[in-house]
Amino acid sequence: MTAIAVTIAGSDSGGGAGIQADLKTFSALGVYGASVITAVTAQNTRGVSAVEDISPTVVAAQIDAVFSDLAVGAVKIGMVSRRETIAVIAAGLKRYDRLAVIDPVMVATSGDHLMQPDAIATFKEELLPLALILTPNLPEAALLTGRAIAETESEIAHQAEMLLKLGARSVLMKGGHAKGRNAIDMLYSGKTILHLSRPRIETRNDHGTGCTLSAAIASGLAKGKPIDDAVVAAKVYLHDALVAADGLAIGQGHGPVHHFHHWWGNDRASIDGPSNVAEVQGDLGSMSRSG
Repeated sequence: MTAIAVTIAGSDSGGGAGIQADLKTFSALGVYGASVITAVTAQNTRGVSAVEDISPTVVAAQIDAVFSDLAVGAVKIGMVSRRETIAVIAAGLKRYDRLAVIDPVMVATSGDHLMQPDAIATFKEELLPLALILTPNLPEAALLTGRAIAETESEIAHQAEMLLKLGARSVLMKGGHAKGRNAIDMLYSGKTILHLSRPRIETRNDHGTGCTLSAAIASGLAKGKPIDDAVVAAKVYLHDALVAADGLAIGQGHGPVHHFHHWWGNDRASIDGPSNVAEVQGDLGSMSRSG
């Protein structure tokens, strides 16, 4: 049976993030992608110039259209900017008895705010408890927990624990905004912690990294992978997409990662990606588990 994933997110007219990045990621990883569009942005590699929210009624109708017909294997949620939109998405997930990969998109790479301040409380109360896995970067985790941006591993762990107590089944704390030679992500699930480290890529072409990672995780879940395996495979996929990003040369600002790096002039990767944690242990610069 064909693996199917659904992205519930905003549209990026520049094609590097949001719905467009998610559908590219699904396709690159051999998953059929469907979509529920929450907003339309006027956006390019230099920033966001306008946002038009889709009405909650139409968002709900899209959810019903997709879930009533397709055999959905995984759901990824990205940009949700308004309280009303968050409420109908949460209701839709409950209606179809679904949990989701939730990427709390609050601030774009350009610095533009994408979630209205009064929507944060609704997000925490209604949507966050429906997260199979929550994937905040450090600034997003700080906004959700009301704390300063974490600078130490102990503070990262503390904020992850706070997010777990809010209802998320697991939390991937992304370290892309931290300092250091390696980009270190930490997956918290109960008492288990999985550390994933990869050499940091020096590139300005990092638009859509969060969208791409969460969509890649959803792709793995749609194929039936356990969460740990889906996260590890997604980390490898994103790293390779960042390595190849400069070869695209898209736009005049922060260009997108290269979603089709293994299709365009590089045939070394399989669309299935790594099958499990053990298979990619050598690919990741450092990986350890504690609990």
